[in-house]
Amino acid sequence: MQTLGSGTVVFVSGSLPEGFRFVPGGTASPWNLFTDGEIFGWRPPRPRRRALPKAEAPEAAYADLKPSDWVVHVDFGIGRYAGLVRRTLEGQEREYLLVEYAEGDQLFVPVHQADRLTKYIGPDERPPTPTRLGTGEWQTVKARVRRAVEQVARDLLDLYARRQVAQGHAFGPDTDWQRELEASFPYEETEDQARAIAEVKRDMESPRPMDRLICGDVGYGKTEVALRAAFKAVMDGKQVAVLVPTTVLAQQHYHTFRRRLAAFPVEVEMLSRFRTEAEQRDILFRLANGAIDIIIGTHRLLSPDVQFKDLGLLIIDEEQRFGVTHKEHFKRLRTSVDVLTLTATPIPRTLYMALTGVRDISIINTPPQDRLPVITHVGPYDPDVVRQAILRELDRGGQVFFVHNRVQTIQAMRRHLERLVPEARIAVAHGQMPERQLAEVMERFAAGEVDVLLSTTIIESGLDFPNANTLIVDRADTFGLAQLYQLRGRVGRGVVQAYAYFFRHRRKPPTPEGRQRLQVLAEYSQLGAGLSIAMRDLEIRGAGELLGTRQHGHMAAVGFHLYTRLLAEAVRRLRKEQGLPPDPAAEALAYRPTVSVELPLAVGIPGAYIPDQWMRLAFYRRLAELRTLNEVEALAQELRDRFGPLSEMVENLLYQVRVRILAEKAGLASVGGEAGQIVLRYPRPAGEKGLSRPARALRPLPPPVRTGRWAYWLPYEDNPHWQEDLLRALEALQRMS
Repeated sequence: MQTLGSGTVVFVSGSLPEGFRFVPGGTASPWNLFTDGEIFGWRPPRPRRRALPKAEAPEAAYADLKPSDWVVHVDFGIGRYAGLVRRTLEGQEREYLLVEYAEGDQLFVPVHQADRLTKYIGPDERPPTPTRLGTGEWQTVKARVRRAVEQVARDLLDLYARRQVAQGHAFGPDTDWQRELEASFPYEETEDQARAIAEVKRDMESPRPMDRLICGDVGYGKTEVALRAAFKAVMDGKQVAVLVPTTVLAQQHYHTFRRRLAAFPVEVEMLSRFRTEAEQRDILFRLANGAIDIIIGTHRLLSPDVQFKDLGLLIIDEEQRFGVTHKEHFKRLRTSVDVLTLTATPIPRTLYMALTGVRDISIINTPPQDRLPVITHVGPYDPDVVRQAILRELDRGGQVFFVHNRVQTIQAMRRHLERLVPEARIAVAHGQMPERQLAEVMERFAAGEVDVLLSTTIIESGLDFPNANTLIVDRADTFGLAQLYQLRGRVGRGVVQAYAYFFRHRRKPPTPEGRQRLQVLAEYSQLGAGLSIAMRDLEIRGAGELLGTRQHGHMAAVGFHLYTRLLAEAVRRLRKEQGLPPDPAAEALAYRPTVSVELPLAVGIPGAYIPDQWMRLAFYRRLAELRTLNEVEALAQELRDRFGPLSEMVENLLYQVRVRILAEKAGLASVGGEAGQIVLRYPRPAGEKGLSRPARALRPLPPPVRTGRWAYWLPYEDNPHWQEDLLRALEALQRMS
């Protein structure tokens, strides 16, 4: 080993995350080891490995539909799902989904139409009103909602169209400095994050103004996407404004941007009430002269006295937390400068698909590598558990969030904690404190001068303190599920195991709803549970933020899933009207005309083949959603792999799905058995009825098919090959259509 003398400098090739100081024993001099991170202010790139998403069985999406759940049938309305039932019709046993409606009415839904039934999700906890079958009530409701979504789609498409023709700034390709900044990112980008970054850059390099929404769970790396976009804009000589809802969050973004861009000649400033009048005047002067590249601030940035020399990019963090006036301001900006919006509220996949034709959205669903799920404890308040939790966190050098959401009693809770854990340094933070005092508390917590931050829910969103890995929530049963989930997202943002304690009152039992919320939170502690955990709380909030709260009543009338389907149909129709190319996502979401298929076959999945009723329902739903023959073959192979050779009833069911797909493509209305014949009927044009002749005669098909006035007829009795003949006839009709 080489002996190092005083003042000696030696270069060694190797790999270390950071440097250190070594003090040997005896008379030898201490020596310092520096990595290129300390010398140059950036980290070398780590190899990017493709993220492996956690596999989930496709049927998991449907397994939550249980008897007594409210459901929506697209053609018949809202009722209660009563389970799978078997019925024998014309000598053939089949399985149906039974739905019960108002006044004791019942609907038996054929399993091959299971996709027309969805779980009812409304904007609040109130149960919906069941539909009365045989009346025009449901069609009236649907027509009203259709008109409302048409207006939403028209507004969005109008803004989209104006952006398409507007001339914005086309940013140049990445510079060497851009690549150097990205290489200094100390983590590996997840696959979703890398895709979002690529989509943002593609938008920026286009001549039309960008308007992209980045949606990702808490701590999934949205800020890094924004930071890279900001740097790209600055490299092209443009200024960037970063708009945030709170002063505390502005301060945090300011420190993050300053730290990440320290090695580059980029001037970052913050404009907020923390600045003195003189400081604000100086910042405004330098901003107008172009001396400031990136300005971070609250709605103060929207004041008339804030002038930019050359604004090129506006980044909005949590837009839904700004007021109506501010949003109108953003709307005007969207057709002139590039706009990037960040949100932590999960957006439902169906709504995302419905809007892709009118809004550019990137979803970040993959957790960062090495992220651990938060260990969650639920129970009555226990001072001993609180003391142990705080001391365990302090012993490993960490910090604690303690949430007590009543400003009137927060000082009493502080005194209680000081008696309980005298070893801890405790500070209080809440929204009624003067801004400067609140900022000072947050800065002390960030600097590690405070062990326990006792606060209200002001820590709920956006704040990032990697050293705080224990969360304690007092009276958690009084919070909404979405709020509790967002609070839990404040911890566990690094590689350290995090803990969350949700306490209810020691003596007062919680309400049934409160108990259920805590139970759900304890069960869904896995990463990325945001979309699974609270379909109602989070998804409806996400929908309301994107579309406006006025749409809540329409969502309640038809349920969330049908609402998004109707929105997709409106987007699809309006794009066609305006000569825009079809959007694949909206096309996939829109309902197709139902083809009624009733063949003289026993069809279904026997209980002996798949005993679990939930799983049978899930496969029925998947079969109903298949749109190509290749998809049918793939699902048939999956059934064989998982459950063994196909039974005759399952083979018949798959055959019926193939017939339905070909009939849809041929434009037929129905395929069914009638008096020993399979009848293939086209829909009658409006106004043609009775025995009147059709507008044009049907083209004949070769025997054994007989061509009639309105339909084709194929005999099946005494014809052992009728199934092959039917498929050939449908393929011929598809080619003719």
